[in-house]
Amino acid sequence: MATAARTVTDALESARRASRVLACADRASKDHALERLAELLDERSAELLEANAADLADERAAALTPALRDRLTVTAPRIAGMAAGVRAIVALDDPVGEELERRTLAGGLELRKVRVPLGVVAIIYEARPNVTVDCAALCLKSGNATVLRGSSYAERSNGALAALVREALVDADLPEAGVELLAGDRDELAELATAEGLVDLVIPRGGEGLKRALREVATVPVIYAAAGNCHVYVHAEADLEMARRVALDAKVDRPGVCNAAETLLVDAEVAGDFLPAIGADLTAAGVELVGDGRARAAARAVTIGAATDADWDTEFLDMKLAVGVVDSLAEAIEHVNEHGTGHSEAIITGSEAAAARFTETVDAAVVYVNASTRFTDGFVFGMGAEIGNSTQKLHARGPIGLRELTTSKYLVHGDGQVRGS
Repeated sequence: MATAARTVTDALESARRASRVLACADRASKDHALERLAELLDERSAELLEANAADLADERAAALTPALRDRLTVTAPRIAGMAAGVRAIVALDDPVGEELERRTLAGGLELRKVRVPLGVVAIIYEARPNVTVDCAALCLKSGNATVLRGSSYAERSNGALAALVREALVDADLPEAGVELLAGDRDELAELATAEGLVDLVIPRGGEGLKRALREVATVPVIYAAAGNCHVYVHAEADLEMARRVALDAKVDRPGVCNAAETLLVDAEVAGDFLPAIGADLTAAGVELVGDGRARAAARAVTIGAATDADWDTEFLDMKLAVGVVDSLAEAIEHVNEHGTGHSEAIITGSEAAAARFTETVDAAVVYVNASTRFTDGFVFGMGAEIGNSTQKLHARGPIGLRELTTSKYLVHGDGQVRGS
């Protein structure tokens, strides 16, 4: 007799059962699974590259922009980076059981507040196979079961990576259902977002369309790993050579990721000196520039197209950059707060007062002084990896790492106390 097809509910129920085991797993067991996963990534790299090559060769991937194909691409160095990220997570303290608070209440009750896992975390993400490993590893270390719903563009790559995670779980005597991978079917979104009692948190990593789709139906909590319309502002007192290095890196290092700069703002006092130089750098790197009238005039021989109103609010995720000239620090801050998505913003300045004003008044999860926005990353921040970057003003803001994947529980011990008289 034929076996019935496995449904989304089947996967969620399996993950829920696994979450109860993982919540009680000791650090040694979880770290063993992670260490084995890192080994498997090294040992099976050829299989992973073959699966990814098939994804890249698929006709659906042919229409992707170069930046999005870069997101989809797995290389030997990137596999090594995944393994390094997993090993970095092994080295981190286990957040589960961490004591956050302790005090004695009236009557002698001993109260403690400790970290506990969330339970089942569902993560919806775009065509970035490395996210499969990052999310699974972080959720495992924090005692959570993971339900992964990746892009159909990366179906083979994600499947190969998830299989390694499940193998590592079994090797550590942990339930393989601690990681469940769903196909990239849009019909599954509503099921995940309304699976109360089975899913404790949904984290989508994607564009505004995905956010809107979830907002319309979600009945379980959602933390949005937000888009990054990030800015670099060159202040009047900036070191212009430093500003050239930072602005170029922020745009071209990896233009298809959420911490890449999408807008360059330049103080009018230095625009005439700075824009021709940085414009030449960016153009030579293949960046299409659009800007306001003053930026176009200040750039002189550098070609800058006319920016539309929409350009200031667009996360290009590509080799395109909007360029604007502002008259003051206050105007720059106003522009960033109006058009930014609250992800990562940077000021280049030699003025401590300007830096302090920018960092205090710009409303973003991460604010930089004299550094590229590209550093907003869980691995760089010492978290081993990240689920994504949250711009919501919740317990998780910025990179979502181990501690952001926990909640808390109060433990109260007494010796027979009663409240009634």
